[in-house]
Amino acid sequence: MTAMRILTFTTLYPNAAQPQHGVFVENRLRKLVASGAVEARVLAPVPWFPFASPRFGPYAAFARAPRAEVRHGIAIDHPRYPVIPKLGMTLTPGFLYHSAARALRGLIAAGERFDLIDAHYFYPDGVAAARLGRAFDLPVAITGRGTDLNLIPHENAAARRMIHNAAMRADGLIVVARALKTRLAALGVPEARIEVLRNGVDLDLFRPRDRARIRADLGLDGPVLLSVGNLVALKGHELMIEALARLAGHTLLIAGAGPEEPRLKALGRRLGVPSRLRFLGRIAHEALPEIYSAADLLVLASSREGWPNVLLEAMACGTPVVATRVGGVAEIVAAPAAGRVVETRTAEALAEGIRALLAAPPSRAETRAYAEDFGWEATTRGQIALFERILARRRGTG
Repeated sequence: MTAMRILTFTTLYPNAAQPQHGVFVENRLRKLVASGAVEARVLAPVPWFPFASPRFGPYAAFARAPRAEVRHGIAIDHPRYPVIPKLGMTLTPGFLYHSAARALRGLIAAGERFDLIDAHYFYPDGVAAARLGRAFDLPVAITGRGTDLNLIPHENAAARRMIHNAAMRADGLIVVARALKTRLAALGVPEARIEVLRNGVDLDLFRPRDRARIRADLGLDGPVLLSVGNLVALKGHELMIEALARLAGHTLLIAGAGPEEPRLKALGRRLGVPSRLRFLGRIAHEALPEIYSAADLLVLASSREGWPNVLLEAMACGTPVVATRVGGVAEIVAAPAAGRVVETRTAEALAEGIRALLAAPPSRAETRAYAEDFGWEATTRGQIALFERILARRRGTG
């Protein structure tokens, strides 16, 4: 049987300058390609920025991203598209479409062929993908992942209309959590058209490591809490620091980088916990299992999420979690072996949840066993089945 040839289209994809950016999209695609049912090429546009000097901060990474590269055997192109901060949100899908269309025409002229466009993130990516599908007569599947459905449609009326139109024109719709299905349906998209295919976790990479050795190497003693994520307001790291001030003898590790770091460090000093607070910086994806294994529990205090894979990654390493009830969290933390969901997003509630879980924790083996039900196999099967149905309808055989 000939493998389907798909074009994965998204601005959420790792590159040499941003190796963890959108790694969850890459992981899903790698598992899909490994099935043998699909061959893929990636079109992952990057915002245009002229200066690569580190003094320009995170924007410089856009300039350093290669125009083309190969990761894990998959060819990736990174055409540039203009972004106008704050003022250009409604223009971005058009800019993204024109950049992608030029690149796609070049690929086709070079002999590439595609059966389907596999797009990730509804805005602006999915909107641009729907236009690409019409222009190149290709079916389109769009995956919704979080902020694209939780926030953007409710803050921008023009974006909401474009998301609705793209969803209605798409040949297949995927969301990574049932909560996101509800969000998309609320925009006027029939529920029957929306499939829930959750993210999985790489159970080979994320597995328990030598906990005693890692804790000794890091000089850790007593209860250790871990927070993983970009240092931005929505992740709620400040709530974790405030909770730490209520938890005598606990240590908090924060893995991530971002603009909130100076403010978070100042908060730690003001609350008198700097000696129990460690900022680890950005940790490579492959190195995270050691950090997860060292912790007694992972805490996620986000104000919004889609399907936060850090929860599954921690559980696969044997580490239970405490998390706020946002997005798909309750779908992940659905048994005592997984941890606890906090109903109120406050430092006090987080501290209470942490105390309760540490007072009667599941065994690390139980937590790992729970995570083993969240491998990628079911998601991969679901994608293949959906893509086959889309192509059968195109051929008039389905």
